[in-house]
Amino acid sequence: MKQNRKQFLQLAGTATAAAMLPTLEGLAEKPTTLGKANDGYALKVFATNWGFEGSIDSFCAKAKRDGYDGIENWWPGTLPAQQDMFEAVKKHDLDLAIVYGAGEGTYAKHALTFKANLDLIAKRPGYKPLYINLHSGKDHFKAEENAALIDYSIALAKETGIPIYHETHRGRMLFAAHTTAEFLKKHPGLKLTLDISHWCNVHESMLEDQKQATDLALQHTEHIHARVGHQQGPQVADPRAPEWAYALEAHLAWWDAVVARKRKQGALITFLAEFGPPHYMQTLPYTQQPLSNQWEINVFMKNLLKKRYG
Repeated sequence: MKQNRKQFLQLAGTATAAAMLPTLEGLAEKPTTLGKANDGYALKVFATNWGFEGSIDSFCAKAKRDGYDGIENWWPGTLPAQQDMFEAVKKHDLDLAIVYGAGEGTYAKHALTFKANLDLIAKRPGYKPLYINLHSGKDHFKAEENAALIDYSIALAKETGIPIYHETHRGRMLFAAHTTAEFLKKHPGLKLTLDISHWCNVHESMLEDQKQATDLALQHTEHIHARVGHQQGPQVADPRAPEWAYALEAHLAWWDAVVARKRKQGALITFLAEFGPPHYMQTLPYTQQPLSNQWEINVFMKNLLKKRYG
């Protein structure tokens, strides 16, 4: 049967993608470099509500159905929304983690809001999140100002027993590898949420020349945001696509180092599958149609993490 050009290209593209699948599937295999998992080691993967359209109850139901261990949810601004969140995670038997970050652009106002809300989250009677993840400070605050927020969170974590992590995030105090290294040297109690995709974007590289700073960050990482970045952005279009295999492999190598330490320690490691919606996700011009399905990509990442690190 004669094929037209369109049919040929479709078949050729399908064949090429199929040929790449074993390589990508192989990324989910457990590497020998992870070492033995000592007693106490555990893995939990969380779902993000970022970009989800629907109620907190429907979000939790979907996360549970698709095999997540818990949700990482931005702190709701109202008491009814907070209560809905608590009821939903209990109903669907999910762990709860909280994300919070103040937005004020001047330090005095920012610090006031940051400390007040962090106290509210950590000290609220009747519930205890598994951890709190902070979008901390601003990249333009003075180092000593951002440092004061670090010290405050470390003291609060000791007081409440709730782990408090600071995220490596553009626009925040830990926006770059080299500046984060300076904070870590001066504040050894600083614990990180590693979202290293931001650093790939900030440094416009896969951090080949930032190894010392990156290795230090990996030693302080307690929680990981599993989004894959590249030299020109914090999120590849689709981590399943063969053109992004190099970026996925780089991120897996960083995550492997953290998981290997946790397995040796016999400790918990948590991940958030955090590919975001438009405009983190690329869209087509004019129509704004997303290039990929956010939920499907995050489930793919969850499954990869469970198979590789579980």
